[in-house]
Amino acid sequence: MILCLRISAAFILVLSLAGVGCSNDKAASAAGETSAPQSASQSANPSTSPAKAVEPAGPALHIDAARAMQYTKEIVAFGPRWDSSKPIEQVRAYIKGKLKGVQVEEDSFVAETSAGKMPMTNIVAKFPGSKDGIIVLGSHYETNYWLRNTPFVGANDGAATSALLLAIADQLRGKKLEGYSIWIAFLDGEESFTREWRTNDALWGSRHLAKKLQDDGASKKVKAFVLADMIGDADLDICRDENSTPWLEDLLLQAATHLGYQSHFFASTTAVEDDHIPFSHAGMPVLDVIDIDYGYNNSFHHTVQDTVDKLSVESLKISGDVILETIRLINGMGDNPPRAPQQKVPS
Repeated sequence: MILCLRISAAFILVLSLAGVGCSNDKAASAAGETSAPQSASQSANPSTSPAKAVEPAGPALHIDAARAMQYTKEIVAFGPRWDSSKPIEQVRAYIKGKLKGVQVEEDSFVAETSAGKMPMTNIVAKFPGSKDGIIVLGSHYETNYWLRNTPFVGANDGAATSALLLAIADQLRGKKLEGYSIWIAFLDGEESFTREWRTNDALWGSRHLAKKLQDDGASKKVKAFVLADMIGDADLDICRDENSTPWLEDLLLQAATHLGYQSHFFASTTAVEDDHIPFSHAGMPVLDVIDIDYGYNNSFHHTVQDTVDKLSVESLKISGDVILETIRLINGMGDNPPRAPQQKVPS
């Protein structure tokens, strides 16, 4: 769940005087909404952002968005997939089945949640590259435990982005990647176990994986962690996230602009508390590709209205292709993208 404050460009003065805002489930706070896409580096330290446009490296790739939508429908068909349910076990098997022929690692652990001990599993597919370094793509796949007594299926919130990563895996399978290795992480336990967002009762899979990477030293090889969340929305409006690394935000906008999709990006700014946060704490550059407004006044988010009919093939195409183009730009930056400050990742 998230809390967000958003400020419309037309009402900045009014909001600054009255303190008016809104609340969402995954955003901790927000800055001003803008009327046009805006570079993150406009307010960032120049040393942590690209000074000029980066040339992409490697061949352009595009997802099969119709297939991504089909994957979404198949995941949703299992029903609500909260941790400890039978459907989540079926979804794990489904994801692994779609990754045949790929190096896959299952990392199972037990989370000490407010609802008791919960067995969880991260699934990581690894695609080797020709350069020493790793780009990690991530999405959570479970639905909310506190909604377990409802028919909530999280079509946009978890299913669509997991499906999107499977569609990206389809494009990477069997190819010799010219740049960094790509790991695709299907993360468990992103949602808070209580209706009210509590960081220490959420982000279980991402905290577990980030700590593992930090402990074994692999975090030093991670050039970027790119998170996909809630970006199948038919009314696609991906926000600029102040908790993401500024130069990665710049690359995302450059990728969107190159593909002609910039109108779907950065019309608003917010600070999102999501699965990228533990990786940021571990010193890895992070990017949350998220559309935090889902339905009028976010009315579909964490409700039974989060169904497949609210999504579109076009939004999946835009989101998937822009993520793939961003990967090309990260590869084009050279061997030493800027690092983030390192902290200890909480267990």
